[in-house]
Amino acid sequence: MALILALCLLTGCHGTLTTKASIGTGDTDVPVQFDETKPIELVFWAKNDTNKVQTAVYNQAITDFEKLYPNVKISLRLYSDYSRIYADVITNIPTNTPPNVCITYPDHIATYKTGSDVVLQLDDWMHDSRYGLGGSEVRFDAPTEAEMVPEFLNECILDGHYYAMPYMRSTEALYINRDLVEKLGYEVPDVLTWDFVWEVSEKAMEKDADGTFRVNGQNVMIPFIYKSTDNMMISMLRQLGAPYSTANGEVLLFNDTTKALLEEIYLHAKSRAFSTFAISSYPGNFLNAGQCIFAVDSTAGATWMGGEAPMQDIHSSQLKHFNIEVRPIPQFDPDNMKMISQGPSICVFNKDDPQEVLASWLFVQYLLTNPVQLGYSETEGYLPVTLKAQQSPEYQDYLSRKGEDNDEHYAVKILASELLMNHTADTFVTPVFNGSTSLRSAAGQLIESACKSARRKQELNIRQMYTEVNSLYRLDQIEVIPADEGEGAGDEETAEKPAAEPVPEQELPDISKALLIAIPAVWVLIGLYTAWEKKKNKRKK
Repeated sequence: MALILALCLLTGCHGTLTTKASIGTGDTDVPVQFDETKPIELVFWAKNDTNKVQTAVYNQAITDFEKLYPNVKISLRLYSDYSRIYADVITNIPTNTPPNVCITYPDHIATYKTGSDVVLQLDDWMHDSRYGLGGSEVRFDAPTEAEMVPEFLNECILDGHYYAMPYMRSTEALYINRDLVEKLGYEVPDVLTWDFVWEVSEKAMEKDADGTFRVNGQNVMIPFIYKSTDNMMISMLRQLGAPYSTANGEVLLFNDTTKALLEEIYLHAKSRAFSTFAISSYPGNFLNAGQCIFAVDSTAGATWMGGEAPMQDIHSSQLKHFNIEVRPIPQFDPDNMKMISQGPSICVFNKDDPQEVLASWLFVQYLLTNPVQLGYSETEGYLPVTLKAQQSPEYQDYLSRKGEDNDEHYAVKILASELLMNHTADTFVTPVFNGSTSLRSAAGQLIESACKSARRKQELNIRQMYTEVNSLYRLDQIEVIPADEGEGAGDEETAEKPAAEPVPEQELPDISKALLIAIPAVWVLIGLYTAWEKKKNKRKK
C-alpha cells in the first residue's frame, strides 16, 4: 500500500497536465469529402444547472443535426458546473477517452493541450472553402468568420492559433436596489465608481435605536456582495492598469496595487459593508430580500435578480418588490471602462479518424447557427456570439419586447444582454496559459482571505497572505515560457509595472513534504518485507 501511495504522489499534479496522449495531431488535415456512409458516434459534454429550457436547446440541436447528417449519432452528457468538465477531461486525456466536443473555457483548454496535440487546432478548418465557417459543403446556414463577433472570436486564440469557437458570452453586471440608494439620499449614476459604491455601502450600515438597519428596517443588511472575487480582483487591477500576469505565464499578481486594494477591501469587510458569495452566500438572495443594495453577478444570472425574477432561491414571503437597475461593474475611471468578458467556448478533441473529427467540427458550427444561438441566449442573460444572430430580426424583436412579461422577456435579463452588447468593446480577457486557472483562483483567494481576517478581527498581514496563496496554488511552479519562444508569448500589456511586493521564500509544498516522507518509508517497508520473507523461508526448511 505504501508503494502504491508513493507512486500516486509521484504522479500527482495540480492545475497542470504533463501526460502525453496519442489521440491525434494538432494539424490534422481537413478531409476532402465527408463520408456519409460511415457510422460515426460523437460524445458531447456540456454544462447545465437545472435549466430545462437549455437542455431542450441542446437536444433539439442534436436532433436537427442528426437529420442533416443521418450517419452521425451524438451522445450528450450534462454537467452541473465547468470545473467538473475540466476535471473529467484531464482524467480522460491519458486514457485517450476525452469527448469529441466539449463546452469549456480557454483557461482550461490551455491545460488540455499542454504536452500533447489533444485539442484540434482550428485555423485551417475555419478557413477551408468546403467545410470551414460558412463553407460550400456545409448543409446548414452557418456563420462566416465575418459574421462572428471579432472580440469574442479573438478570445479563442491560444499561442497564436485558434483552439476553440466562442459559444455564449456574458460579463458581470451590478444589480442595484434603486429604492434603497435613493432612500439614503443618492441617485444612481449611469456608471458607478468604486468610491460611490463604498460610500453608499458604509452609509447603509447605520442603525436605529432598536438595532435594526435604518435603510431597510431589518436585522440583516449586507450593502455590497460580489459573487466572483476572482473577477473582482482581476477587474480592479485591469481598470487601474496594474499588472496581473503575462501571456507567457509570468505571475505579477503580488504587487503594490494589489496590496492597496486589499487594504481598502479589508476596511469595508471589517465594517460588514462588504461581503462575498463564499462568506455570505448568493448575492441575489439578499438583493431580492431587500438586504443588499449592490449585487455583482454574471449577466447570465440575470433571471435570478429582482423581486419579480422568474428564478428564486428564497421563499416568496421574503421577497421585496423594488425598482432594480442594471449597470456596469464599479469603475475607477468611468471614461475608460473595463469589464471582464466571460462565458463558455467550444473545443474539438483530436481523434485518429479524420472523419470523426470532421463530424465534430460540423457540429460545432451547428451550435453557432441562429436557432441554437437565439434559443440558448434567450434562456438567460447570455449574448449570442455571432453578429448574424445579434442582428437578426428574431433577436431584435426579442429585445424590443423587454418587460412584456417576467419570464421569456423579463426586463432585467434583457437589460443584462444589452449591457454586454453595448459594451463589447470595453471587455477584456486575461492571458491564457497552463496554470492561468490557478492564478485566477489565487486572485480571488486574496480577497477572501482579507475579508475573513476582517471578520475575525485579525490584523491584515499582506506578506503572509501572499506567501500562503502562492503556496496554496503553487504559482511558483507555473512554467514561464521565454518571450521569444512560440507565437503569442509576451506581456499582457506593455504598461509600466509597479514594483512587486516580494514573496518570502516558500516552505516545501505539501506534496514535496509527503514525498520526502513516503519514499524512505517505502524502502523501509520493502526491507522489512524482504527480511520477513527470508525468515519465513528459513522456517519452512
